[in-house]
Amino acid sequence: MNDMNLPRYTTTAIVLHWVLAVLMIGNLLVGLYFTKLPDEWIRPVLDTHKSTGIAILGLVLLRVLWRLGHKPPPFSHGMAAWERVAAHVAHFGLYAFMLLMPLTGWFMDSAWKDAGSHPMFFFGAFEWPRIGYFLNMPLEQKDYWHDLFGAIHQYAGYALFWLIILHVAGALKHQFIDREPEFQRMWPR
Repeated sequence: MNDMNLPRYTTTAIVLHWVLAVLMIGNLLVGLYFTKLPDEWIRPVLDTHKSTGIAILGLVLLRVLWRLGHKPPPFSHGMAAWERVAAHVAHFGLYAFMLLMPLTGWFMDSAWKDAGSHPMFFFGAFEWPRIGYFLNMPLEQKDYWHDLFGAIHQYAGYALFWLIILHVAGALKHQFIDREPEFQRMWPR
């Protein structure tokens, strides 16, 4: 099929896809390796990690709203039924974890024992609000919720990492094994 006639995602969907991909992979890597940084780097790196997570949350919500109003291009005719189902399940999982990760991070940060005395700033520009329900709990309850959301955040990060690997593997399979123009649908012109 001629590249000009190829059913493609909208420019907005393409930009959101790639910006989110870069931010999420970067934030996942920071989450995995920040403990290996020198002590004086940890707080600034975590503050950037939190701000990036909030930015991801906003961009994912924007992407969901965009997706609700803009139908994606159809799957290739060569895709088997099981591949279509797997693609839908993987995409649903990606959206679910793209929302779960920043929300659990925000909940965990709001339940941090020192959250009341250490404000969070969005990329240093303005104070980002903590969630009052967690912020105003007694300390022993905060510790419980902080640890619970921390564990969910950590394991959801691993799940998101593997979903991204699965997503990339599927795209590579369709592009190079099935010889379908998969990348052209989501690549900027």
